[in-house]
Amino acid sequence: MENTDTRRLIIVSNRLPVTVEKKKGQIVFKQSVGGLATGLNSVYQSKNSLWIGWCGLARDSLSAQNQEEMTSSLMRDFQSCPVSLSRKDIKLFYHGFSNRTVWPLFHYFPNYTVYDRNLWEAYERVNIKFRDEVLKSAGPEDTVWIHDYQLMLLPRLIRERLPEAKIGFFLHIPFPSFEIFRLLPWREEILRGLLGADLVGFHTYDYVRHFLSSVRRILGYDHTLGQLLIENRIVKAEVFPMGIDYEKYAHAGETPKVKREVEKLKKKLGSRKTIISIDRLDYTKGILRRLAAFDHFLKTNPSCHNNVTLILVAVPSRTGVETYAQLKKELDEQVGRINGKYGTMGWIPVWYLYRSLPFNTLASLYSVADIALVTPLRDGMNLVAKEYIAARGKSGGVLILSGLAGAVHELSEAVVVNPNNIEQVAFSIVRALQMPLDEQIERNRAMQNRIRRYNVERWAVDFLERLEVVYEQQKELYVRKLTGSARKKLLHDYCTAEKRLLLLDYDGTLVRFVSKPQKAKPDHELLSIIEELAGDKKNEVVIISGRDRETLTMWFGNLDVGLVAEHGVWIRERGHGEIEMEVLREEWKEAIRPVLELYMDRTPGSLIEEKPYSLAWHYRMADPDLASVRITELRETLLNLTENMNIGLLEGNKVMEVRTAGVNKGRAAMHWLSGTDWDFVTAIGDDVTDEDTFEVLPSDAYSIKIGLGATKAHYSLLDVDDARNLLAEIAGEKI
Repeated sequence: MENTDTRRLIIVSNRLPVTVEKKKGQIVFKQSVGGLATGLNSVYQSKNSLWIGWCGLARDSLSAQNQEEMTSSLMRDFQSCPVSLSRKDIKLFYHGFSNRTVWPLFHYFPNYTVYDRNLWEAYERVNIKFRDEVLKSAGPEDTVWIHDYQLMLLPRLIRERLPEAKIGFFLHIPFPSFEIFRLLPWREEILRGLLGADLVGFHTYDYVRHFLSSVRRILGYDHTLGQLLIENRIVKAEVFPMGIDYEKYAHAGETPKVKREVEKLKKKLGSRKTIISIDRLDYTKGILRRLAAFDHFLKTNPSCHNNVTLILVAVPSRTGVETYAQLKKELDEQVGRINGKYGTMGWIPVWYLYRSLPFNTLASLYSVADIALVTPLRDGMNLVAKEYIAARGKSGGVLILSGLAGAVHELSEAVVVNPNNIEQVAFSIVRALQMPLDEQIERNRAMQNRIRRYNVERWAVDFLERLEVVYEQQKELYVRKLTGSARKKLLHDYCTAEKRLLLLDYDGTLVRFVSKPQKAKPDHELLSIIEELAGDKKNEVVIISGRDRETLTMWFGNLDVGLVAEHGVWIRERGHGEIEMEVLREEWKEAIRPVLELYMDRTPGSLIEEKPYSLAWHYRMADPDLASVRITELRETLLNLTENMNIGLLEGNKVMEVRTAGVNKGRAAMHWLSGTDWDFVTAIGDDVTDEDTFEVLPSDAYSIKIGLGATKAHYSLLDVDDARNLLAEIAGEKI
């Protein structure tokens, strides 16, 4: 049945799912068999789709005719659109920043990492090229799914041009810990680039945690269960462990071609036990350490000589990069040393293959191997481990897996090792050789069931479905935004009202948060807006704040406005010189102050603000991870300490305040709401302390929260600037 859905799925990756080659002046196309292309194939074919990426050939190597022929063929036959890159782009962007800066750093090899501004500028330039290509095709209702570390700036670049776009991003390599990521000079730009997406996906929870930690420490955004509020949008970070085409590997051994290759291998290997090691030639894969462990195994287990063979497959990778050329040289030498030391006329300990293998050969190796030795030093996922388990069926086989591979979280029944511990890896080979067959089958069955359920197709569908959910949440929040007809109605109701009450929070609503509370004094623009509003005889303007009496009086005492200090402890009505005081006791402060001082000393960057009838612990400038631990400890300590003291805890934006229970902004607001028949009421606030105000408002009032998120308010505005613009607009309205 023909797909009539006009919405498109636009997949963007560094490489297209089609390999393009130039042979004898002719353009030749070959379908890619890579994990990403395979995983997205069914989703891609079932939707109105377009794949954007580099074709693999430099623009400089193609004639105008070749270029035109390639572009039209890719679009017509493969639903693909090529991004044109020059040899310089490829050198500086791909071989440069992507693979000399991002790749080593994100895999915890800072000593291999190159920090070069020319490479960074090329990375920016090529990401802009990808953006321009996407914008030629993407519409407002399309879904854009961006892949991997080469394009981490792209989500934001697209977002700037298509603000309402539905954008997903998936990182196929590890996201490093903050201590590693902070080494990158362009760390802020990378994070802001990723946060242009609605959904950012990772293979494991560890990577999600590292990403959120870096966002928090570098950009200052907190999260709730992986959900971030970035300016005016929701951004969600989640785990989606990439799977494999399970059935393809599970049934590969039944095909005639694979059966023939298996027979050939068994004849060559005889009765020997077989270990396979299959990797792309990369320093992150730990191949040299693996060989050292195999050497140690042979040295300490002479009875295994002539009885065990390691088949080592190293697939060529980035052959033009010096680091990889040196790795190849060391690998050749190490294989030679082991074979020279232990080999005999009839036995070669290490069968070394330096080439990529066709699927049938790969499947046959999985079928004959008693052990798969998969011990990368760091790996985003590692699909070889999953392929081996899928291919083994009910015939046993032992997977020895690095604890530093992302796949370990799904394959915990494997023999898990530290790849840097040569002795442990060597002992694990002995353990695998001695493991009873029924134990092997039992372990593999649990892993097979898991990766069968969450295969590569499920991974792709799961990501896209979750992206849709996040996007719908985004739309629900936008519905509450005070825009369009709702804003016009507010202005109309304001204009036609004779008695108006405006309840305005201060910090986070009228001014932005700053490092120290005393620095957030009102500027000339804000004072002018408040003065204009208060000058209208129909208006009652009340600034309802957590600030202390002295500060509010100093800043607004000369204006004809009502003031509420310390969330309702102090109240000054319009035109009154004195502030009324809630009769409170403050003896409790002597017991609470030492506790807060202790936590201030234990949390560098935090500070205590003392008000006449409350104590506030501010932690905006503290290390966010440390602060999150301390605030939990402090909350528990204070709750236990104040249980019988009629004291309440109030948590605001990066502040915890201790005060007498029962005092809040809602109670203060009732001082104005009760006894007067208002024609127009609005309250504007940004945090949990303002929810008490929203709760006591009449049903026809305009309650407005600054920022997105759960609230009792009917409407929302994006930020302080949006709030000020609304108030300025109100102040300028005339009947």
